[in-house]
Amino acid sequence: MDRSDVSARLSEVSDPDLDDDIVSLGLVNAIEIDEETQTIRISLALGAPFAPHENEIAAGVRSALSDTGYEIDLTAKLPDVVGADEAVLPGVKNIIAVASGKGGVGKSTVAVNLAAGLSALGARVALFDADIYGPNVPRMVAADDRPEATTDETIIPPERYGMKLMSMDFLVGPDDPVIWRGPMVHKLLTQLVEDVEWGEIDYMVLDLPPGTGDTQLTVLQTLPLTGAVIVTTPQQVALDDANKGLRMFGKHQTNVLGIVENMSGFLCPDCGGRHDVFGSGGGRALADEEGLPFLGAIPLDPDVRTGGDGGDPIVLREDSETGNAFRVMVENVANNVGIVRRREATRE
Repeated sequence: MDRSDVSARLSEVSDPDLDDDIVSLGLVNAIEIDEETQTIRISLALGAPFAPHENEIAAGVRSALSDTGYEIDLTAKLPDVVGADEAVLPGVKNIIAVASGKGGVGKSTVAVNLAAGLSALGARVALFDADIYGPNVPRMVAADDRPEATTDETIIPPERYGMKLMSMDFLVGPDDPVIWRGPMVHKLLTQLVEDVEWGEIDYMVLDLPPGTGDTQLTVLQTLPLTGAVIVTTPQQVALDDANKGLRMFGKHQTNVLGIVENMSGFLCPDCGGRHDVFGSGGGRALADEEGLPFLGAIPLDPDVRTGGDGGDPIVLREDSETGNAFRVMVENVANNVGIVRRREATRE
């Protein structure tokens, strides 16, 4: 068994999204064969930890080499990208912004459940509540602990559901209004990014404020976003505003990972029926029109509200239909992050 033999076997493993095998795509970084320990070590250019499709690729590699008698040792590493963003959050592999064109569409609910769902898959997750004017993530995860300061004047974020948390809510009183101009917003967000000890993180989920204002501009100019998730409800007014968010990310050449349609039909707990309170299919139609992935339809479910108010993300409820809808969304987002990162690797 030599490296050419291993490479030939790996050429039979297909990428489920990029329509070619992993060798032809350049997703095999290195192959090392240790005859002394009877181990084949393979480094793959995978960038979305615990994404189902990247798990599928890893399983395919193991299957292709299963009859060799060697132990298979897999690692994942994307090529280093040299650039201005290199020093920004170096321990964070992927940054996902959750955005909406308008308020009231459940953007924070989607962000919280996305982060909690990624953590439940086994990923190392940070949830950054960047909605400085309406920070409510701490309530939605029942985060009672506050950040701690080190002797070096850095911030240690609290943790909840396996996620590291940071929010403007930790820094002001619960009833204090935040009345700041653009430069102050920029300074605060930059400080929260640079002075927090985030550590090694697979996914940082950013809950952006609604709209296309100073906070979004600061994030786009400061952070190396992997991609953005756009949240809308089915009705036309929300779709019009979601389009504005799409244009904002497009102008800054930020990948849009897809569209989430929230409040997609009311699940009546009494009659068991479904009622399209805000219409239906608008989010999917927008995704189709823009050539973007549709990440999922989340029902309008009273349990989402009680879970949010009580700090119990519904994505963690195994017996919930709505929880399952959120889990589908989480897997779709993770898979699309993987597509973005593997495409980057093939262009190196």
